[in-house]
Amino acid sequence: MSKDLRQGGIDRLTVEDIIKPGFSTPWDAPTIPPFPFTFRNVEVLTLAWRTTEEAVARILPPPLEPASDVVLAHIYKMNDTEWLGPYGESNVSVGCRLPAENLAGSYSPYLVLSSDVGVTHGREVHGQPKKLGLPKLEFRGDLVVGTAERNGIDVITGTMAYKQRRDTLATLSQHFDFAENINLKAVDHIDGSPAIRQLTARRLAEVTVHECWSGPCTVELRPNAQVPVFRLPVIDMLDGFHWRADFTLQPGRIVHDYLGEKEWPATPGSSKSVRATRRNTRSGTTRSGRRWSKR
Repeated sequence: MSKDLRQGGIDRLTVEDIIKPGFSTPWDAPTIPPFPFTFRNVEVLTLAWRTTEEAVARILPPPLEPASDVVLAHIYKMNDTEWLGPYGESNVSVGCRLPAENLAGSYSPYLVLSSDVGVTHGREVHGQPKKLGLPKLEFRGDLVVGTAERNGIDVITGTMAYKQRRDTLATLSQHFDFAENINLKAVDHIDGSPAIRQLTARRLAEVTVHECWSGPCTVELRPNAQVPVFRLPVIDMLDGFHWRADFTLQPGRIVHDYLGEKEWPATPGSSKSVRATRRNTRSGTTRSGRRWSKR
């Protein structure tokens, strides 16, 4: 990780520092937290609704396939997160599978956060399409209310009754395995040519659920061109879940690489085309020369 001057780190950056895992800039006040880091006392409102199979299929990048017509929208109140501090997050996910890897989980097309560190980490490391916004989880008398706002518009408003039916997350997981999160990571080189085009996956670890409640929920979606959750229309409202937990975010893995042995045309002004290395064996070398192993 980046050197911490408060712990006796030297006052000069070296090449060895730069190529270490977990390096982030600015190097003397790094933005991206290194793995692992823990979320404690997280309060979550999870809204579930049924949409159309066509809407789910449309949102998924190939070769992912739909695994359900249910949408889950998690609205988090992150009370104690290492590095990030308290913040709000919302994550809209749909069930998917990757047959070639015998993998099933959730794909997240829309995420809104109130933390710039959370947005940066999600985009740079996982490939999650995170944007700044203002998710909120609050209690209004006997009602749990969750909202996700961007541009002054509440793109999601969800409600459920306050703690009326005890439940477990196993009930919620019957829709699909939301703890296994799959994302489309896309990064270009400075010359505009594709550097990374991957499907990545990560799984939450050390999950401790302190309490879980369920009950009928309501979901309202408002159109916003910057967070178009409305493209997953509500056909039938299902149960909501109000739960509180601790969990740890650990390193994930690459489950699909789109740049396998494809010759990409040269960017105008560049003298070379970009050739990617196929990752179809147990181990190999990336274009940067670093070793990797298939998990």
